[in-house]
Amino acid sequence: MPLIRPFAGLRPVPEHAADVVAPPYDVLNSAEARERASGRPWSFLHISKAEIDLPEGTDPYDPAVYARSADNLKMMLDEGVLMREHKDCYYVYRLIMNGHSQTGLVAVAAVADYDINRVRKHEYTRPAKEDDRVRQIEALNAQTGPVLLAYKSQPDIDAILEAVTNTEPVVDVTADDGVQHTFWVVDDDETISKLTDGFDAMEAIYIADGHHRSASASRVAKTKGGDGNQNSDYFLSVIYPHKQMNILDYNRVITDLNGLSKDELLSKIGSAFSVAAENAAVKPGGTGEFGMYVDGQWYRLNINADLIPDDPVLSLDASLLANNLIEPVLAISDPRTDPRIDFVGGIRGLGELEKRVNSGEMAVAFSLYPTSMEALMAVADANEVMPPKSTWFEPKLADGLVSHVLD
Repeated sequence: MPLIRPFAGLRPVPEHAADVVAPPYDVLNSAEARERASGRPWSFLHISKAEIDLPEGTDPYDPAVYARSADNLKMMLDEGVLMREHKDCYYVYRLIMNGHSQTGLVAVAAVADYDINRVRKHEYTRPAKEDDRVRQIEALNAQTGPVLLAYKSQPDIDAILEAVTNTEPVVDVTADDGVQHTFWVVDDDETISKLTDGFDAMEAIYIADGHHRSASASRVAKTKGGDGNQNSDYFLSVIYPHKQMNILDYNRVITDLNGLSKDELLSKIGSAFSVAAENAAVKPGGTGEFGMYVDGQWYRLNINADLIPDDPVLSLDASLLANNLIEPVLAISDPRTDPRIDFVGGIRGLGELEKRVNSGEMAVAFSLYPTSMEALMAVADANEVMPPKSTWFEPKLADGLVSHVLD
């Protein structure tokens, strides 16, 4: 069975694409989704977050939510808002945000290759989130949220995708956040064959975002007991060349100084970092450099070079900060569970860090240099796991552009 294959996508008819396309299900809470979908009966949020069509306060994991998702999907099919492709196709998906452009392939990837780590992981998953995606897939008999994947850029594959973008797209919409989503159908057999063979020759592809979606697809495949060639033996994916991926910083804010004064904090930090006060917000310029905002003042921290180990996980900036400051100085040993720490995606800017500290909600904030795709792939190749909240990918894939039906 191939690493990837084409599929007969379920997608909006072109005249309704702008009505359907919605943010990913996991970037909005229920209240935000309800507001975004107001007055938009065909928004895919009615499928991906169907609690918005039930009384306020409904548990998003209530069985009624999954049933309503299925009803809404059927209604959109019955009304001709969504259509099923007439044959197995690939799709090309270009995202443009603030001048950054990335062009990738929409395909379905083999669960069997995920299970043997040829589709490589770098995160742990949480059972509750897996359970949610399993219930959603089973209720809809479809995968509606694509997994964001990366492949090590290859000129021949990149060139095929670029050539497709010189043809007429079937969808070209700009969402209300300013991100442009452009979508092409690849239905000629020669191009399909070249893409299938090109990816099958790769040693691995890499999960960037979507560990719970891929894990849930694997669970569903096992319950269906397919022979490796069924639709349920593959999961919906969008695969970009790694050189085009855009990772933003993922910053940290902490509620207190662990009983220390600011001067005591600076003194303790000085054993592992050089510390310099700055007059403006500190956006780190490279790995091993951090910004710290405390008591209305920014500081630039540079870790001592001899504290950077030759290890793909321990050398990550998230690990360096955790192991040399957040744990030994601020006594936070498990950032997954400790309520004293929170995480702020770089899309919100450094002003968000200042805001949360100045409000008194948090006592100190740290800005980090973005993790590179090369570092992510090195961790995955070593079969290791990254620290929590190490990567923030932008722009986000839309929900609703295409879904993968499992029949």
